[in-house]
Amino acid sequence: KCNLDFGGSGDGCQPPNLITTLINIALQPGTVDEPLYYGQGGVQLVLLLIAFGSIPVLLLVKPYFLSQRSYRAVVHVDENAEAAEEDHEEHSFGEILIHQAIETIEFVLGMVSNTASYLRLWALSLAHSELATVFWDKAMLSTLNVNWFATYIGFIIFAGVTLGVLLMMDVLECFLHALRLHWVEFQNKFYAADGIRFNPYSFKNTIKESKT
Repeated sequence: KCNLDFGGSGDGCQPPNLITTLINIALQPGTVDEPLYYGQGGVQLVLLLIAFGSIPVLLLVKPYFLSQRSYRAVVHVDENAEAAEEDHEEHSFGEILIHQAIETIEFVLGMVSNTASYLRLWALSLAHSELATVFWDKAMLSTLNVNWFATYIGFIIFAGVTLGVLLMMDVLECFLHALRLHWVEFQNKFYAADGIRFNPYSFKNTIKESKT
């Protein structure tokens, strides 16, 4: 018996399929084919319940706390003016609730679509393995029973294709997809680019402004 057998359908000695495990969190809650630790199914079920429980919190609880906040001054600064002008804006609970409902719908749909986008890495790994199988069968196995010279030519073709297609092109493709997923799906969870534009200090600009 394998020492890593924590239950499931396998014997624990096979590496777990991470993509299948992630998909089964939503499709088959509490079921894990190759668990990595004891109680993994229960932990995944709790995390799934927390994810679904956060939806009513975003819809109802957050608007309530936003409506209970004291009125905050919104300052609009004109770069050409010496003084700042203050405008006090007030929003009703209904406006806050509608605005939060729209944000919640966008967030939930974005989470589902962004999570599904990560399946493209699984598709790339599947295509990589299928290409390796095709190249091995056509370039190597088909030449082993011919003669040594054909086998030598087949190995050169297999080595060249493996280096050029599987190692260089596919690795670059996976890198670009992972980079795109990081900047698009991951960064938009918290990055808004709504701050103050960076203005580096410059002696030239300072002297020019002092003369004017």
